Amino acid sequence: MGRLKIILIFCSQSPSLPVSPSPHLPLLPYQSKIMELSNLQVDLRMSLVSQFSRPIQVGIVGTGYAAKRRAETFIEDERSQVYGVTGYTPENVADFCQTYDVSAYENWQDLVTNENLDLVVICNANHLHGKVTKLALENNKNVIIEYPLSLDYKEASELLELAKKKEKLLHIEHIEILGGMHRAVQKYLPRIGKVFYGRYQTIDRKDPAPVKWTFNKQLFGFPFKAALPRIHRFTHLFGEVKSVNCHHQYWDIEKENYYHACLCDAQLLFKNGLIVDLIYGKGDIFLASDRTFELYGETGKIIFEGIEGKLITSEGTEPIELESRRGLFALDTRMVLDHLFDSKPLYIKPESSIYALKVGETAHQSAISGKSVYL
Repeated sequence: MGRLKIILIFCSQSPSLPVSPSPHLPLLPYQSKIMELSNLQVDLRMSLVSQFSRPIQVGIVGTGYAAKRRAETFIEDERSQVYGVTGYTPENVADFCQTYDVSAYENWQDLVTNENLDLVVICNANHLHGKVTKLALENNKNVIIEYPLSLDYKEASELLELAKKKEKLLHIEHIEILGGMHRAVQKYLPRIGKVFYGRYQTIDRKDPAPVKWTFNKQLFGFPFKAALPRIHRFTHLFGEVKSVNCHHQYWDIEKENYYHACLCDAQLLFKNGLIVDLIYGKGDIFLASDRTFELYGETGKIIFEGIEGKLITSEGTEPIELESRRGLFALDTRMVLDHLFDSKPLYIKPESSIYALKVGETAHQSAISGKSVYL
């Protein structure tokens, strides 16, 4: 959101002249002028911060879980109203409109270009994220988008520049940063010393595997770009990556670009010397689901198996209590409203997500070439 900056420069032969007048003395001419301009500056600042003097009008692209949680939050908050929604499946759009009492749009182009909208929320299939974001920004809308911003790093970088040029909000959701596991890791990191190795394995058994966009190579995208938090958790904690070595495998079905299982593994070498192994798999080829997160430090270890966390040091083993993941989309949504209305800082900058996408794209290049790739 743009900010008009007013710089007032007063030149005087006597730099020690007081600006604030004594209540017992009459105003001198220069003091009267300063107070007049100061009041003008305050009035301007108030009018800019209160750019949205009415409830902001929100358009939602998508009808899935994230879209529903955001719609509920917008409806409950007096600062916002859901203006309209669009989605891929007409039946889902109709159900969404009936549940939340909003208007349906036949396509996302008509919705995001509507002149009444202030904010566009993008929760649809990954392959459309970049296109929808670009059209929204070109039409001067603020944007909330679920990761990834795009499946193409170059396009994502260009979208960020467009948002800056238009002076519009571009918020890329990464609720894993708000979640209990990430917050616990940040809390206990000092207890394990310098971290030299990490491992994050997420296996999601799906039997039967669904024939939907999340199991489509083009619509979902390469796993470490689509499931961006697998990388972003580590770049958020440990900084920049030096090189990536990645391999991937798909178990295809007859329908073009669809698969019933996939496996992708990557090894990240960070500039600080940390080595991280990432394993991502889903589908019916796996007998059981597994979610394991580990960090090895010089004085201890942090491990999460599912929602069970432990800190292991020379002093023994301590359980790590996790906060509930419930309500994170609502929290993210309220934080955006606080930012738009009161200029409160958000928990993440878009550059953080886009850098993780750069690492994900490097992993894709490595998987194609069969070689390690340096950033």
